[in-house]
Amino acid sequence: MLDKVFTNNQVTIAGEVVSEFTFSHEVYGEHFYIVNIAVCRLSNSYDVIPVMVSERLIDVTSDYRGCVLQVSGQFRSYNRHEENRNRLVLSVFAREAVLASQEDEDEQNPNHIFLDGYVCKHPVYRKTPLGREIADLLLAVNRPYGKSDYIPCIAWGRNARFASGFEVGTRVRVWGRVQSREYTKKLSETECEKRVAYEVSISKLEEGEPENETA
Repeated sequence: MLDKVFTNNQVTIAGEVVSEFTFSHEVYGEHFYIVNIAVCRLSNSYDVIPVMVSERLIDVTSDYRGCVLQVSGQFRSYNRHEENRNRLVLSVFAREAVLASQEDEDEQNPNHIFLDGYVCKHPVYRKTPLGREIADLLLAVNRPYGKSDYIPCIAWGRNARFASGFEVGTRVRVWGRVQSREYTKKLSETECEKRVAYEVSISKLEEGEPENETA
């Protein structure tokens, strides 16, 4: 059962460590920390992605800034209560984390994700001023013990057109990359704050068959 669930949310990324480890939370005596890594795009810009890692995987007391960290795991979400509302917080949950060198990597700066989940909000389809088609999806991806991760995804072009027809509850498989995006949040008439959103940029998607209910 567990192995089956874990296959529906798979991420592999590698990039330069650009922060120290900061404490996140503790579960049954195991401490978890957040570290940011910068993953290079083909355009030579960077996505700065938060990684949640256990103290049992890597020495969290060391400063690895400037080193390359390769991580395999899952893209996870949780709700953080702030400003009288819940805010969706996303990070890559590391199941494996190893220090690497650029020379040792089979692929420079890998950034791959596969999700198998269910549409939980009606897709939002739009066009940019230049006519580029975009569709925003929110996928609920199940994990053990009745929990789910809610992952924002963005599709482009013909994929956006295809995704715009999905109904809530449609099972969807997506392949793509994890990306970060800066935006400005308006706090009041006079106050704005820069924030970073994380999402999956879809390169391939397909509609899946609903899972059969079995006893």
